[in-house]
Amino acid sequence: MSNLLQPEALEGRMLFAIPKKGRLYEKCLELLQGADIQFKRAHRLDVALVQNHPIALVFLPAADIPRFVGEGNVDLGITGQDMVAEAGETVSKLVTEELQLGFGKCKLQVQVPESSTSIKSVEDLVGKKVATSFDYLAGKYFADLEAKLGKSSSGQSELQTKIEYVGGSVEAACALGLADGIVDLVESGETMRACGLHEIGTLLSSQAVLIKSAAPHARSNTALINLITSRIRGVIAASRYVLVTYNVKNEQLEENLRITPGRRAATVMPLDDKLWNAVQAMVLRSDVAVVCDKLESAGAQDILVMQLANCRIEGSM
Repeated sequence: MSNLLQPEALEGRMLFAIPKKGRLYEKCLELLQGADIQFKRAHRLDVALVQNHPIALVFLPAADIPRFVGEGNVDLGITGQDMVAEAGETVSKLVTEELQLGFGKCKLQVQVPESSTSIKSVEDLVGKKVATSFDYLAGKYFADLEAKLGKSSSGQSELQTKIEYVGGSVEAACALGLADGIVDLVESGETMRACGLHEIGTLLSSQAVLIKSAAPHARSNTALINLITSRIRGVIAASRYVLVTYNVKNEQLEENLRITPGRRAATVMPLDDKLWNAVQAMVLRSDVAVVCDKLESAGAQDILVMQLANCRIEGSM
């Protein structure tokens, strides 16, 4: 294979943008595998041709994906809701959020040093220096606060918060004397606590999302876009459920069905032994341990829990 991908290799292919690195990349690879999107990414090449569908994966910085999707350069994309919001209102209006993917969950928060005696709320930070890599959202957030806290006779805010763009290691800005507070993404909060910071405000909550253009390009393969969207929806739904099967006596069936009613109804199959039934039901993965405990207490036997790789469930998202 050539080290260079020729432009004609992309003709007739749906273009799907994937974060090229960072917190979303590995999860996206798992999602693509679950949707049976088969590809090999050559070393240092940011485009990969899918082997079993007319699709090309384009690996881009997560922050660039909303613009590429919105402008119709690619057909589908996976990025964070924070990236869509940070791209600005113009770009946000050009994309449609198809699916929330349930991973990459985080919050964009205002954090200040624990040792600070003068800054106890976001209002106290107005007019001071804030470091962030989300300068659009931070600027908008503090401009709104400035407007609430006071304007001059000319209508301009008297409290000008200075937003300093920092490309990385934002959490170190306060310790280095670059800022009085920061606006940054927080997952568990451990990094912030280790840096002596604590939260005083939240701008937004975010997770990974599948997006497409609100005005698709004329070349877009709508049927293929819908197919891939459906497959990814199935992978996400399957990650939320497991299939529980068990055997139960006739006189205990009703009690056990109350424990596992299923999504629409449980599947009940009589066994050769007329006194027994086999039951199958989908159960939320988060509830399965408690459900198994209850089934055992209610007389169920031979309880099995099976993982789902993919599924199609109406109204599952």
